[in-house]
Formats: sequence, structure tokens, C-alpha cells
Amino acid sequence: MIDVPQLTAEEILGRVLHRDGLMLVIDKPAGLPVHRGPKGGPNLEASFDALRFGLPRPPVLAHRLDKDTSGCLVLGRHRKATASLGLLFKHSKISKTYWTVVEGGPAEDEGTIDIPLGRLNAERGWWQKPDPDGQKAITNWKVLGRGDGLTWLAMEPVTGRTHQLRVHSAAMGWPIVGDNIYGNGPRFGEPTLHLHSREIGIPISRNKDPVHVVAPAPEHMRERLKACGWNGQ
Repeated sequence: MIDVPQLTAEEILGRVLHRDGLMLVIDKPAGLPVHRGPKGGPNLEASFDALRFGLPRPPVLAHRLDKDTSGCLVLGRHRKATASLGLLFKHSKISKTYWTVVEGGPAEDEGTIDIPLGRLNAERGWWQKPDPDGQKAITNWKVLGRGDGLTWLAMEPVTGRTHQLRVHSAAMGWPIVGDNIYGNGPRFGEPTLHLHSREIGIPISRNKDPVHVVAPAPEHMRERLKACGWNGQ
């Protein structure tokens, strides 16, 4: 696991992928939590003041990504916009595609995982496990490349459960590289989770096409993506 220092105003401005009157989409670095934890420390929200772009208040998170996940993160620029975005996320109206690199991989080239998830136990807070009596959790996946005992997948969470992609991958027998909770973690020589919010589609305006935003592949995933045939795009 890597820990990232607090982003400067310049650094977070350099991570803005999309900006309009309603929202921002930024490229979250892996290793930086979105919220301030109970012990304090660096977090993404602490840099939001640099993202006001003339508005009286900084933007607000419309959803969240795990500390170790990188990529597209959506922020509402004012209260009404944040409420609208929250409803779109809640009702699964926002399309999300994640890139992962997994150990081993599926025999097929695409498929759907339908495994309900429940909390692992009270002590572990939000950690999840496959649970037949848990909440419905569905993930579509497609192989984008293979190599070196690894598989590069595009994964689309139809539902938005905590740690869904991580638990689903591990339950299928191909955990995400660098997953120190559900996978084999540092055993594979990689302390950083290979899970990246690659693309997001947001139907924010009724009379316009959804806003599509793509986040570049993060530095820590590039070596293994290339091993699976990624061409750098």
C-alpha cells in the first residue's frame, strides 16, 4: 500500500479531467483517502478549496472511491447539482468502467458475476464477503488482454456495493493484483491495488448526451497492463 502526501493546489488542478457548471471529474491518485480519517492525515477533500473556480464554496463528493483505487471521481459544484448526482449514483444511472489487472484470470472472454455480498463481521466495518443472504451484487466483465499469468479486465459494476469488484474477483479465483484485503496482496510483489476507475458516463442534463470522461492509466498499473497487451492509450 502506498500513502500519498497531501496534494497541493497545483497538483489537484492538474488532475481535473472535466469541468462544467454542475460538476467536476478529477483523476484520484491511488493511496489517498477521499475523506479525512479519525486520525487526520492527507486526504483529497482537504484540497477541494482549490477547485472552486469562482464559486463561493468548494465542490463536494458525489460518491466515493476506496483509498487504494485510482481514477474518475465526481464532485458536485453546488448543493442542487450534488443532490442530482447523488440520485443518479443511487439509482445506478451512471455508467462506470473500471480497469483491473487480476492474477490468473477467467477462461472465458466475458461474463457476469452475480454473487450477493454481506459484511464480513462487525469488527471489520465495511469489509465484505460473499453471502447468499446479503445484498444483490452484479458485475459485468470483459477480457481486454492477457499475459505473464495476468489478465487485464474491464469491469462494470451494475450495483454499487462496497468493495464489490474486489470481492467478486477474489470469489471467482482471480483476485486483483495488490489487493491486501481480499487477494494475495504483497505476495505478488505489488503493494498497490490494480483497480482504476477508467471511464464514467453521467447523464446530468436531460436534453444532452451523457458526459463521458476517461482517466489515464495510473503509473503503478502500466507495467502489468503492458504485459497484458496494453498499447499505452
